[in-house]
Amino acid sequence: MAADPELLIDRRRLRRSLSLWRVLGIGALVVAVAAIGLRVRAGTDASMFGAVQPQIARISVSGFIAGSEATARLMKRVGESSAVQGVIVSINSPGGTTTGSEEIFRNLRALAEKKPIVAFVDGTAASGAYITAIATDHIVARETSLVGSIGVLFQYPDVSGLLDKVGVKVESVKSSPLKAEPSGFTPTSPEARAALAAVVGDTFSWFKGLVAERRGMSEGELAKVADGRVFSGRQSVPLKLVDELGSERQAVAWLENERKVQKNLPVRDWKPATDSGFKLWSALGLGADLLGLDTLGDRLRAAGERTALLSEGGLLVLWRPEPSAAP
Repeated sequence: MAADPELLIDRRRLRRSLSLWRVLGIGALVVAVAAIGLRVRAGTDASMFGAVQPQIARISVSGFIAGSEATARLMKRVGESSAVQGVIVSINSPGGTTTGSEEIFRNLRALAEKKPIVAFVDGTAASGAYITAIATDHIVARETSLVGSIGVLFQYPDVSGLLDKVGVKVESVKSSPLKAEPSGFTPTSPEARAALAAVVGDTFSWFKGLVAERRGMSEGELAKVADGRVFSGRQSVPLKLVDELGSERQAVAWLENERKVQKNLPVRDWKPATDSGFKLWSALGLGADLLGLDTLGDRLRAAGERTALLSEGGLLVLWRPEPSAAP
């Protein structure tokens, strides 16, 4: 039986349409990959040419501080840029891990050897985020900012009571009584609790030592602020936790007046390139979608998500309000 001419024409049109979408998909993929490559090479989110214009760099520290190689590379780039005349570290974070906080402190001190650097507390600089603030040479905070929470926290769940109720018992064979303690599956022994308290105490001493050194505090002054409390920006000035109240304009003014940075420079955002790899995977996934390869697109995006995951261990230097007790 002869084929219907209209059906043949429709099939040809469909093939042309699919070919067109494939070409468009490949083109979009090439453009996306090129755009991401240019953005990474530029080294700044402000603009592609921001890295060659005289400027003040703004590095934002927000959310949970875990430390990353991308942040370390960012600070190295800022320090090596001849265009950057000064650095503002904009902080709004409750803290994070001790290892992550120590890493960012060391990186900022290395940056301070190359560029004048000031902190602006735009919300919260508590615990590990306060360690970030004291790594700079001057701290400006809003009047209502939250600052401090000098202390160390080690938390772990104890589900042994729940396991008893459901009739589950976890057995373990250990080389010594303190191995893998605390486990959460059994009540913490006095020996294990004492060992953990020693680690927390040692890390707390390290934290207080940083504060005393960087803020020039005596033992008496340190004792007033090192009990884990947060303070408002207004309270923090007489306590020597911060130097000045104000906004980012005051931070810029300090760079200009005290560090002789050129006046009226633009403030440019510099961000780590941690998301570039994920965006590349997303762009590849989009290209696969446009080519009709949905399964491949999903796999590419999933690979990007796995690549972007960051895992950091250690104690916490983190501030968070305790939940209100139930009435």
